[in-house]
Amino acid sequence: MKENKPVNNSPMSVRIPIIIAFTLVIGMLVGANFFGGQSRMNNVAKGIAKYREVLSLVETNYVDSVSTDSLVEFSIKKMLEKLDPHTSYFSTEDVAAARSQLESGFDGIGIEFNVFNDTVYVVNAMVGGPSDAVGIKSGDRLIKADGVSLIGQKVNSSLIFSKLRGPRGSEVNLEIVRNGESKVRTFTVTRDRIPSYSINAGFMLDSQTGYIKVDRFTESTYDEFKKALTSLKSQGLKRLVLDLRGNPGGYKDRAEKMVDELLSDDRLIVYTDGKGTKFDSQTFTRQEGIFEKGAVIVLVDENSASASEIVAGALQDNDRALIVGRRSFGKGLVQMPITLHDGSELRLTISRYYTPSGRSIQKPYALGKEEDYEKDYEQRIKSGEFFSSDSIKFNEKLKYKTVAGRTVYGGGGITPDVFVARDTTYYSKYLTELFSKNVIREYALNYANNNLKTLDKLSFKDFSKQFVVTDVMMADLQKLATQAKIKYSAKDYERSANYIRGQVKALVARNIWQRKTNRTLNNEYYQVLMSFDETVQKALQNFEKAEKLARGEMVETLTHSGKQ
Repeated sequence: MKENKPVNNSPMSVRIPIIIAFTLVIGMLVGANFFGGQSRMNNVAKGIAKYREVLSLVETNYVDSVSTDSLVEFSIKKMLEKLDPHTSYFSTEDVAAARSQLESGFDGIGIEFNVFNDTVYVVNAMVGGPSDAVGIKSGDRLIKADGVSLIGQKVNSSLIFSKLRGPRGSEVNLEIVRNGESKVRTFTVTRDRIPSYSINAGFMLDSQTGYIKVDRFTESTYDEFKKALTSLKSQGLKRLVLDLRGNPGGYKDRAEKMVDELLSDDRLIVYTDGKGTKFDSQTFTRQEGIFEKGAVIVLVDENSASASEIVAGALQDNDRALIVGRRSFGKGLVQMPITLHDGSELRLTISRYYTPSGRSIQKPYALGKEEDYEKDYEQRIKSGEFFSSDSIKFNEKLKYKTVAGRTVYGGGGITPDVFVARDTTYYSKYLTELFSKNVIREYALNYANNNLKTLDKLSFKDFSKQFVVTDVMMADLQKLATQAKIKYSAKDYERSANYIRGQVKALVARNIWQRKTNRTLNNEYYQVLMSFDETVQKALQNFEKAEKLARGEMVETLTHSGKQ
């Protein structure tokens, strides 16, 4: 048998791992010096020496060819798994996408789209945007972008974004089929800056009660919030519902500034505590806010996280707002973004958030046991916490006091003052499939386009009172569902019918009034849904408590009986 000999590597193949390892050594040594003393530097140096030795041996002697870059990426990610659940690494490809979620805009063609039956439909062409300027309309089907097909099972949001977004000033050639036509129209669209917004709604629920829906905390959130709040004050705002449900967080300073508009005096908003004192901080209110007096209710749920929890915790601990809903997510670890030499990014946990009373926002976790951490949602379901306040367990060792002396509890997340159970009465497999295949949204878009002349004549007040989703409309929606290969279930349909009707009416309103008003807010959509929203209805029923808090009076809440 012929003896297998090591393959001779080129000088460059030998240098690559050494160069990479050397870069890692420098970076990590600097990091060690930055975060600790000489002993830590020595430990890191020993670890890097071993890593460099293994990497070089693999590169020079391993039986098959390997990608050193992929090994380095993999090893970094596996290393970080031994830390907390939120320290993370982003490759150069992922960095831009991650950052875009928090930016106030992006470069693109200015449309909102819907994918139905493997086809991309234009839901809305932003008025004055690049697509609107060349004549693209709601209901148009996108067939191709720069020769690449946008029809078929392989079409997904990633592909669509990669074709429609691009550098400002660049062009994209689109092939479109208009509703009711068979011929293909061709448009050349020049990409431009498209603003994105984080405040989804801002309107008056009644003559004195304002409602603001905040989706996330981005670059522009604070400015958007001030604009919405100022507008509501001019309409007679006396009390406010601030909706943070489903808000995953974002920029900490935007959240702090939002609190400053609602909280008076020199009050503590949040503080952080890390290793040593390098990353410790305290943030206080500093300026005269737009709405420092008047009742405030904040809505949260299990998907309200991070910056959302800073807002809710600050207003609760300062007895400024009544918190309504369910216990928030529990993300209270602070990450510092560190750009690495190749443009990739390390988001390293450097401290923890604490509410003014001293509660840690972060829910418990065990190092290296990310799977258990991610199962917290399932555990809340199993324990019944989403459905009954009696199932919420309070840790008596983590008892804290608000400024006025109310009892609140730590242990992760912000526990509401008034609990609202999750409503699952309308859930069904049929409804899930309608949403997953975008049937309800597509039906509402088609209905709005086909009845545009009639609907355009109505005021929203008249639409809200007069428009009814009829049985005929529901039958048409079922036909559309069948076309999307959704199996009809009479039992499921009956369970979900009222909810479907509400969604159809809300989406029709959104399609009509966004076009008519050229607003960025989805006010009409949320106004239609208000009557179905149990959390909002519960908030309105509890404004008496919120008003007492605003006057500095004690109130009975979920965690405070008033007898303690």
